[in-house]
Amino acid sequence: MILSLISQTLLIVLFLTFSFGPAFFALINIGIKHGYRSGSLLAIGIVISDFLLCIGVILLVHYGATNLIQDEKNQRFMGIVAGIILIIFGSFYFRKPLNKSDESIEIKAPSAKAMLLKGFFLNILNPAVWVIWLGNVTAVSNTLNFSVFKMILFFGITLSLVLLVEFGKIAASTKLKKFLTDKIMLTINRLTGALLIIFGLVLIYNHYFGKIKL
Repeated sequence: MILSLISQTLLIVLFLTFSFGPAFFALINIGIKHGYRSGSLLAIGIVISDFLLCIGVILLVHYGATNLIQDEKNQRFMGIVAGIILIIFGSFYFRKPLNKSDESIEIKAPSAKAMLLKGFFLNILNPAVWVIWLGNVTAVSNTLNFSVFKMILFFGITLSLVLLVEFGKIAASTKLKKFLTDKIMLTINRLTGALLIIFGLVLIYNHYFGKIKL
């Protein structure tokens, strides 16, 4: 049982921290652009949303209400809303940068509240994350004898490890900042924005028109 839980923990940590979704690229971009503090706050917002999602899915599984997540209408609505939000987030990365030659302009990092909320909504409104957590909870529930307390404790510890790995990713990304020129940073911003917009368009298309395999 213990070995099974350890292996499942490692798989979940690796999957959540190195899945190349919109949150991944936003996290790296913020770490490079605004530093460790802002990136860490974004990561905390993402992990908080993961934890709340996890608890919600555990309760749904416990009370046999998983059809709410699997319902096609609910998935379509969440997919379209998430797609629109990702497109809006992505468009912000195409804003014209401030002219650094003007020393009177102070470039401020986003507020703590803004970073927490951005991480939270960037993650929780992604329907794929709901499906991922449904799979994670289903895989672990039998091992933990379907105990709500044990599952919340297990995933709480797992997400703490996820947060530590995220902090490590942000620390690594901030080290790259001194090697990046303005031109490279502009390219990274536009690439991040383009990826977020693509993710958003794919979500909308998948949940309204059909399926795109990436």
